[in-house]
Amino acid sequence: MEQVMKNFFLFLSKNKPMTKLAKKYGLRFGAGRFVAGETINLAVDVIKELNNKGLFVTIDYLGEFVDNEIEANEMADQSIEAIKAIGRENLDSQLSLKMTSMGLDISDQVVMRNMRRILKAAKDNGVFVTIDMEDYSRCQKTIDIFTELRKEFDNVGTVIQSYLYRTEKDIEDLNEYHPNLRLVKGAYKESPEVAFPDKKDVDDNLKKIIKMHLLNGNYTAVASHDDAIIEYTKQLVKEHNIPNDQFEFQMLYGIRTERQLELSNEGYKMRVYVPYGTDWYGYFMRRLAERPANVAFVLKGMVKK
Repeated sequence: MEQVMKNFFLFLSKNKPMTKLAKKYGLRFGAGRFVAGETINLAVDVIKELNNKGLFVTIDYLGEFVDNEIEANEMADQSIEAIKAIGRENLDSQLSLKMTSMGLDISDQVVMRNMRRILKAAKDNGVFVTIDMEDYSRCQKTIDIFTELRKEFDNVGTVIQSYLYRTEKDIEDLNEYHPNLRLVKGAYKESPEVAFPDKKDVDDNLKKIIKMHLLNGNYTAVASHDDAIIEYTKQLVKEHNIPNDQFEFQMLYGIRTERQLELSNEGYKMRVYVPYGTDWYGYFMRRLAERPANVAFVLKGMVKK
């Protein structure tokens, strides 16, 4: 039943008519738990609150299904606005973004132009930018963009997903760039031809690439809400005397809030992924797909007076 629900919400996440409907009617039905708001000002308030609690942040202006150059340029403008707000308010925050929102599906020229102007603004404001990973069909293109940009900018990283068979090879190939990588399990529905169908294999592969990347001496963001993965990382860094400034834990805004504070209080760097914007629908559906408890929370919120 859990897998059926997951597939259902992943299907909904790619539904373009529903995405447009959600943008029209705003944040409702519990999405506010996972999304900071629709504007950068609301997001800044959330970042300040998290920073005051000792938590670091990465902010993401949500956007999916961008299929024209004008909209892609507008998405890039929003990212630059967020970067300037981070610098102006002196916030402990990075920026995350998706290549599809920058024009990946339009042309190489559009996406690279937008990324270069974003990274230039980020460099001017002392902000690090992470390129989010999307579905398998865009994986290689995203890595190609990252490696090209990494030759020009040192304030850019990307994401590697452990549920893909190719992941270990990607870690090996990227090592020459000494990359800052966010390591995750992966949140898209993929074919068993390209991704591990069994959760245990996904978990084991995540542990493997965490170890590989840390022992390569590279900065590692372990993005997981799984206590087994967190404890594995703690033991690994202790066993190999890896300093705390070489890695961090990351979790999503609105999920396991108390655990985030616990890790921070234990002396670990804890970064919270904070999305905002009107195009929240796809992101919200993937959060519901990840855990049945998220669905229960939303249903409770819908009937609560």
